[in-house]
Amino acid sequence: MITDIIIVLATVLVGALLFLPKLVKNKFWRATITPLASIIGSGFLILGPILTQNFGGFAPIAMAALCLVGFLFGIAIRFNIKMHAAQPTGKYLAHVETLSSWVLAFAYIVSVAYYLNLFGAFGVRLSDIPDATNAKILTSGILIFILLVGWLRGFHALERLEQISVSLKLAIIIGLLVGLMLFNAEHIVHNELIFSPSKDLSWPLITLSFGLIVTIQGFETSRYLGDEYDSLTRINSMRFAQYISSAIYIIYIGLIAYIFKPEDFGLSETAIIDMMVVVAPILPAMLIVAALSAQFSAAIADTGGSGGLMSELTGGKIKPQYAYLILVVVGLYLTWNVNIFGIISYASRAFAFYYGLQAVIAAIFAYKSADRGLRLYLYIGLACLGFVIAIFGTPVEA
Repeated sequence: MITDIIIVLATVLVGALLFLPKLVKNKFWRATITPLASIIGSGFLILGPILTQNFGGFAPIAMAALCLVGFLFGIAIRFNIKMHAAQPTGKYLAHVETLSSWVLAFAYIVSVAYYLNLFGAFGVRLSDIPDATNAKILTSGILIFILLVGWLRGFHALERLEQISVSLKLAIIIGLLVGLMLFNAEHIVHNELIFSPSKDLSWPLITLSFGLIVTIQGFETSRYLGDEYDSLTRINSMRFAQYISSAIYIIYIGLIAYIFKPEDFGLSETAIIDMMVVVAPILPAMLIVAALSAQFSAAIADTGGSGGLMSELTGGKIKPQYAYLILVVVGLYLTWNVNIFGIISYASRAFAFYYGLQAVIAAIFAYKSADRGLRLYLYIGLACLGFVIAIFGTPVEA
């Protein structure tokens, strides 16, 4: 009971701070909150169980490695933001940029299916019959709802909901971390911490990690905020968002890795709910609220992003409404034919391909600017890494 009270107080306090008018109106924070919300939109819901099951006591190291990969790709994208502001794009670069944008539009389509399948899985946990079929039905209903809203009215009516959900999600995550800290402290006092062995470090385990890239994706949104913020603000706010999200993720995984045995819980998209029941009775309900809010707002953002990109890339030939229809059709197909971990893998591979292309663009910029030292080789290496992840990423086996 005391733990529940402390968690609620921490959540309310952080929520109140995030809704302070001075912070809400701060330009740098507003530029930070967009990539930050995307990065930690859903990863915290699934990464804990997956990494604990596969890496045991080494899960925090695996999480740090994922964050490092994301940060390195972020370096390439930040360099592109800087160079686009400093010099015109050549013909060859323009073609690579166009391909990159098409890949991102497709990645958004798959990510919406990922977000809403998580929404469905967590949503049915509120019912008496939380089975897979009901989750798919709920996901399908939300996909059709999004299509209708986007087709008839656009998403402006839902923008305020997105802003509220970001602060709510961050506040609940801090509450979760506080609850886990208290639970870990209790285990330390009673000398009950656990160090579970990792699965053998092998190529399948590495390719499984490749299939989780989507969980640290989202920082690239700063690349497309040029109408709202100057290049320096976008560069610094993206970097800050990656610092914050990396700290949250690594602390979160570190707090989970040594209090659970892999055999103590089944691996599913909602396994975190079953794990948190033993930490504090209030956490499952809070996580469901965070999940529903986060997944819906993320899906709205990526639906709008995909529609806008397709319309822009085709010179308006594909109107956003038709792009939404394509997205929903693909989303319905994935929902009924691929499990959530398969969708996560597809989304990760699509974003990895996009990051690889962005690294190619960064390498070309570096070569053209006569910066042919370590920076050029870094970008070439990142391009190769992105393409390797896109080819070999595999889904988690539940």
